[in-house]
Amino acid sequence: MFNKNIKLVIATLIIAFAIYQVIAKFEGYIGNAIFLTLLALIFVFLYFRNEIILLAFLRMRKQDMAGTENWLKKIKNPESALTTKQQGYFNYLHGIIHSQTNLTKAEKFFKRALKLGLTMDYDIAMAKLSLAGIAMQKRRKREATMLLKEAKKLDKQNMLTDQIKMLQQQMKKI
Repeated sequence: MFNKNIKLVIATLIIAFAIYQVIAKFEGYIGNAIFLTLLALIFVFLYFRNEIILLAFLRMRKQDMAGTENWLKKIKNPESALTTKQQGYFNYLHGIIHSQTNLTKAEKFFKRALKLGLTMDYDIAMAKLSLAGIAMQKRRKREATMLLKEAKKLDKQNMLTDQIKMLQQQMKKI
């Protein structure tokens, strides 16, 4: 809800007030300082993990694509409001939403998400697997096989093996 820089300013002010509570008032205010420090940590956490993107992921988990898109629409200017990794996840979520309707848009969003960066290997593997599926549907077999190999390499916990095998079998038919 707040700009990323405002979150850091709020956290700094809260920590400064917590330090004041400990230094200026020697007795009885240490509990307040601990609580204020924990409150500041929430703002620091929300600097690195945007609250709207977290809520959009919760909607995505419930398979509510319209709700996910509504949450993402609340971010007006993602370039200034989000860090680069958050912009990557912003585009990643848009890619998943558009992969069901408009493959060209979805491909653009997935490529931008990979360029900006995703934190988890699973998310990178999922984006590359989705790009491989899009490339396969657009009859670009060489690109699809390359992306599938990269996705298979990144899938360390074998969560995408079924989807990878399915895409490999479909590529044999082409």
